[in-house]
Formats: sequence, C-alpha cells, structure tokens
Amino acid sequence: MVQSEAVQVLNVSKSFSQGKEKPEQVLRNISFHVKKGEIVTLLGQSGCGKSTLLNIIGRFEREDSGTVLFGGKTVDRPNRSCIMMFQNYGLLPWRSVLGNVELGLEEQGLNAKTRRTRALDYLRLVGLEDKADSFPLQLSGGMQQRVALARALAIEPELILMDEPFAALDTFTRYHLQNELLRIQKQSRTTIILVTHDIDEAVYLSDRILILSSNPGTIHKEIGVHTTKPRDRGHGDFQHFRKQILEQFHFNGAISAAEFSI
Repeated sequence: MVQSEAVQVLNVSKSFSQGKEKPEQVLRNISFHVKKGEIVTLLGQSGCGKSTLLNIIGRFEREDSGTVLFGGKTVDRPNRSCIMMFQNYGLLPWRSVLGNVELGLEEQGLNAKTRRTRALDYLRLVGLEDKADSFPLQLSGGMQQRVALARALAIEPELILMDEPFAALDTFTRYHLQNELLRIQKQSRTTIILVTHDIDEAVYLSDRILILSSNPGTIHKEIGVHTTKPRDRGHGDFQHFRKQILEQFHFNGAISAAEFSI
C-alpha cells in the first residue's frame, strides 16, 4: 500500500538581506516529500539553512518562491497540526508538569477533566506520570525534554518538527531519548522532520536522510536507511550508512570535525 504524503516541499528558495545591498540566498530550489509516519532528517553543516527550512515548513517564515503543501493543501500560517520542538524545551517554570502538558489543550475547548485525562495519558506514554505535580526546575534536562514531547503529542499533531532537540543533553540521556522517541513514534505514528548535525543520530532515527550542501542550501543527496529499528550502533549496517554520509560531506573538498557530532 502506498503511503500518502504528509508534506511536500516544492522548489522552495529563501534569501535574507541582513542590511546588505545584495540579499544572501540561504536556500535554493529545495524539493522533497515526507510520507505519513516517516522520520526524515535534514542533515548538514552549520549555516546550510536547515533551521530556516524547518521554520518555512512550520510556516514561521515564508519562502521567497516555491510551495509547501500539507496533505496536498497550502497552509499560510502556523497551526496545531504542525508542532515545533526546540533544544530549550519551552516549559513554563510556574506551571506543573501536568499544567505544561495541558497548556496546548486549553484553546481546544476541552473541559478540565478531558484535558487532565489526555495530559496524563501522554505523560504516561513518556514515562513521567509520577512527575505530574512536579515543576520543570525539579526535573533533569532529559525529563524536561520528555515533558515537551508529551505536550507536543497531547495536541495530537500530524507533524512534529524537531530542531536539534537532544543537542544540549549528555550522550547517555540523548541515547535514551532517541530510543524513547522511536518507541513513542511507532505507537503514535506521528510524522517527524528532524534537524541535526549529529550523523549517528540521523542514522539511528531516520527512515530517510536529506544531506544539505551550503551557500546556498540545496539537497545534495538523499539516503534511505532501510534497516529495522531500533538499530545497533555497532552493527556493520550502521557503520555502512555512517561512512556513506561522511563520504558525501567531502563533496565540497573538506569537512570540519567541529561542525559535526561524529
């Protein structure tokens, strides 16, 4: 059965003037699609336009030319069917964990009992039901990110955009949350577009990886990672994809280890 497309990005270009006489082109003729239930990663060096592209997909910025379609339809502004997650969690420190997860439900016309029940369901999904009455500052960074994920999932979006969501976490917490994300995504079948410069993270999580070149940002290569999840980071298949990606970043003549988590 052919999966329907959740998102289509068609010939998208974007420039910024930044006070210069000649605008600097950040993205040029970007085209790709994302099927429902996929995890697709945008991978590239700093400055290649990954976050700008994610903001355009979320409709927080507008493209200069091209089109973004959701389920075959154009969308002009941010909406609750598409949620963005960042590194900094965005939790309100004066609200409890439960209150933070309920936040996105308060404008949906749900009564208090329904909001609480749904919020607790998603806290249970991320393994934090016992922290419902705690406050963000009482939680570790990894727990705070799980609360942010529960809040995003509680709205029941069709698409989650993730901009380096685990970059600020230590290695072991990051690995744990990557596993949790795969478990939750398999259960919810939510479509995810992830921005990262961590090659291992891209291989571990993705169904497809889009490698972006720089100046301006274009899609240099698409790599499908057709192995079962969760993946073994020490397996030969994993190392094969990792090596394939590293080789692609030599297309511009050099690669800086400082630009990537490898």
